[in-house]
Amino acid sequence: MEDNFQKQTYRNRTYIYGANGKLMFNVPVRHNKQQKHQKYKEIQIANETAWQRLHWKSLESAYRTSPYFEYYEDELRPLFEKRYTHLIDLNFDTIEIVNECLQLEIETSKTSEYHSIITGMQDFRKLAVVKKEPDYGFDKYTQVFENKHGFISNLSILDLLFNEGTNALAYLEQQTIS
Repeated sequence: MEDNFQKQTYRNRTYIYGANGKLMFNVPVRHNKQQKHQKYKEIQIANETAWQRLHWKSLESAYRTSPYFEYYEDELRPLFEKRYTHLIDLNFDTIEIVNECLQLEIETSKTSEYHSIITGMQDFRKLAVVKKEPDYGFDKYTQVFENKHGFISNLSILDLLFNEGTNALAYLEQQTIS
């Protein structure tokens, strides 16, 4: 929360697998032109467009026929209905709901000060940078449009949930970041 917001990161974007291939979801944010650096907690969502409705319709279109869309639909829909002011709040709610879908019990908290190095912890912030597409070397899993466009890696966790469902956590536990 106390670190500076970096543009072109997964903090406000992700990708799904649509009928025509890889589709970007971008949460529009407001940038304060007077401030060179804005703290992550200060980033506001630009709600002038109906981005949430558009994203939900795209999810429905892309995943309605997937094995587990209906299983998770009611848990995920509130993320696309609640009007968020700040990106951090949307992201925390997303993390909480995804943890529930994966049946993970992970305690989260918001920081009150920034530390560039935390003893005993690994810094994974570089994994959020979008400029260069990461290659984690994860195993393939079944995807809805795989027969049209082949397997597409590095998609939203939603792609894994909708396609693998209750097996998603077991899949993730078997993967190693290369």
